[in-house]
Amino acid sequence: MNAPAVSYYEPLEDDRFASTTATSGPWSPHAQHGGPPAALLGRALEAIDEGSPRVIGRFAMDLLGPVPVAELTVTSTVLRPGRTVSLRQAELSDPAGRVVARAEGWAFPDLEWPGGSGPGGFGEPLRHRPTHGHHEEPPESWSRGYLDSVEWQWIEGAVTRPGPAVVWMRPLVSLVPGEEMSPLQRLLACVDSASGASAALDPAEWSFMNTELTVHVVRPPVGEWVCLRAETTIGTGAVGLATSEVYDELGLVARSAQALLVAPARR
Repeated sequence: MNAPAVSYYEPLEDDRFASTTATSGPWSPHAQHGGPPAALLGRALEAIDEGSPRVIGRFAMDLLGPVPVAELTVTSTVLRPGRTVSLRQAELSDPAGRVVARAEGWAFPDLEWPGGSGPGGFGEPLRHRPTHGHHEEPPESWSRGYLDSVEWQWIEGAVTRPGPAVVWMRPLVSLVPGEEMSPLQRLLACVDSASGASAALDPAEWSFMNTELTVHVVRPPVGEWVCLRAETTIGTGAVGLATSEVYDELGLVARSAQALLVAPARR
């Protein structure tokens, strides 16, 4: 048996990264879950230096194809510079040079407000904590790479029971070795799971693949844990919508949305 991965990616030269088994999603050991690529793209967006501290207030990722569990190249640029806000872009390319994921992020000034939390505060905190949750086993047929890289504490629902869900999540591995995940990276590593956590259909009968992920970040999360309060809405055609409110132990930190391709499962 191979030793468990300690990170999602191993850095190589020239902005290249080797993907570890911890990135593999539930549908295939060869295709990544959306969380690790989102976090890697978020890392690239945060690393852009525009001369003054900035935070990502909106993150929008398009998945242009399956992200392989393979070597990836990361590139980034500033699409629209500005003195106060800017629009940044980062891309992931596979070994053949094809762009498999692209993210844009609006960067806002990182202001220090008198009194700490700023004019809005933290909002109403949740009444439950990670210690109030319980473990739920995923379906036996699912690939366990990413699923085992996260600690899940379920408050309501489960991946095996269709319907809305509330779950606390904490990554157990780093994004890259020797680096602590930033609050944004930790958030992005988890929030893509909203569509699976709140599945409205039986995954044995239906596939519901997210084509994109949009996250509006009110403030960076505090602490190791984030909580998803997730719900999926299925339309009459091939389109579904998964949304979530994202909390830390202080209150609301973000809202997310994912457009889903809904189709009968392949036999």
